[in-house]
Parts: sequence; C-alpha cells; structure tokens
Amino acid sequence: MNIQKTTLFAAFIAISLIFVACGSSADDSSNGAVDTADAQSKVLDVKAQNVFYSIPSPIETTTLLKAAGAKYNAKILNPIENASKYETVASKALNLGVYGSDLSFTSFFDQTQESMLYLRCTNKLASGLGISGAFDESTTSRIEANMQNRDSLLAIISDSYWNADAYLKDNGQPGVSALIVAGGWIEGLYIATQIAATTKNEGIVTRIGEQKLSLENLISLLESYKAENDAIPSLLIQFTDLMKTFDVIPANANETVTVTDTVKKVSTISNGSDFKLNPVQLKQISDKCAEIRNKIIQ
Repeated sequence: MNIQKTTLFAAFIAISLIFVACGSSADDSSNGAVDTADAQSKVLDVKAQNVFYSIPSPIETTTLLKAAGAKYNAKILNPIENASKYETVASKALNLGVYGSDLSFTSFFDQTQESMLYLRCTNKLASGLGISGAFDESTTSRIEANMQNRDSLLAIISDSYWNADAYLKDNGQPGVSALIVAGGWIEGLYIATQIAATTKNEGIVTRIGEQKLSLENLISLLESYKAENDAIPSLLIQFTDLMKTFDVIPANANETVTVTDTVKKVSTISNGSDFKLNPVQLKQISDKCAEIRNKIIQ
C-alpha cells in the first residue's frame, strides 16, 4: 500500500516553504564565515524540504477532499475582515500564511468570489510586510485571469513568492518566512480537523496523524530561526505542546521505501509507518490545533 504523506493546506503555502531555506546572514569577508553560512543554509534547506515534500499537489488535495465528501464551508476560514487588525510583523506574517491556506481552500472549491477576497487579504498583509512588489497590480491581474486554472495559478504565485524571498533575504528577515510557513501549516491542520469532524473520513484522519512527521520538521525549522524574531520562541512552545498530543499516537512501523518527485515536490512512502488516531486522540489534536490557530488569528 502506498501512503502519501500529506497536509490539507494547499500548494500556495508550499511555495513559501521554498524560500524559507533561502534566508542568509549579512555578507562577511571571511571565507570561514562564508563557509559556515553555506553549511547552515544547506541544513535549513534540508529541513524546509522535509516539510515541503509532505505537501500534495492541488489535484491530490482536491481529490482527497472530494472523496471525503467535504463541502465548502466559509465559517472555518479566517474572516476577511480580520486582515485589517494585524499590526505587528509576526501577526502579519503568520496570517499571510493563514490566508494563503484559506485562499487555496476557496480555490479548490471553485469559489471565485471568495478567492478574490482572500487574495486581497494576502495582498494587504504582504504590503504590510514590505513585500508588496511580489503581489503588485500586474501579479494580481494575472492571478485573477487564471483563477480557474490551478496549474497556472500555482506558477504565478510561485514567481510572487520568489520575489518576496529576494526581498526578505536582502533585508535579513528569514524568520519572517518561517512565520509564514507556520501560519499556513497550522491553518491547514485546522481545516483538516474541521473536515474530519464533519465527514468522519478515515483518509483525512490518517493524514492528520501523519502530520506528526511534518510537525517535527517544522519545529526544527523554527528552532533554527528562534533568534530572528521575538514571536518564534513562544510559537515554538505552542507547537511543542501540540507535538505532545501527537506523541501518544502509536505508529505501525513497516519497511519504508521513499520515492520523491522533485518536479511535483511530492514524496510517496511505500509501506511506511501508519499513524492511527482514535476519536479521543483526534479530538485532543483538534482542540490543541484550534487553540493555537485562534490565538494567531485573534
């Protein structure tokens, strides 16, 4: 049996994971310093990819949601009116990730009007972070024109995030990227738990259990940037508490063979560990996830 390690937050936020690994320190004339920076960058790149490869393509996510009988529910998303109340760098970055996941969710269900509203939220927060050039009028127009074409949409957003990455690197803000990833991840898990609560779909419940692996990598990634932003240490405490709820999940270990498609950024694990959640464990994860997510969006 092939087990696809997935999260239910979409490929929009996968793009932010690409540039998280690209943050670098200021230039140093010492070769030793440069070598150290290069080594650290490679380590961060591996950590980011470990999370990144756990994200499915839009088609895979849509298929899973539809197979589960999931229906579009705007009530589980971060209200668009909240976008105007985020004032700190950390709150803007975290909720840029949150709204990115929400944008993808609306796109999966072909909610064009809702998608445009969430696109405006991402534009607003990106502008507040000083990376509005990555989401300028031209980019917005291209996204609007391709809202019904997921592949084209993903490519456009990818270009936008690469532009954002360049800005963040040049301004020494790799920690901001990590916060965007964290916000997207927790919103994706939140959406997944809300869908699981209504559909009782075993496939989604299994995917939630498998997020123990991506959470481990996300925590490691945040650890690498905890000195970069004052919000990261407290966020790490919350994610570590969430990991404690995952740690009680028994894993049925089998021989593991991993095949990675570097083009689609998807890893398929054959006969790997199965993380089985019972209803009590699912509720514990759901409750803790909701607690963290609600603090982020408040």
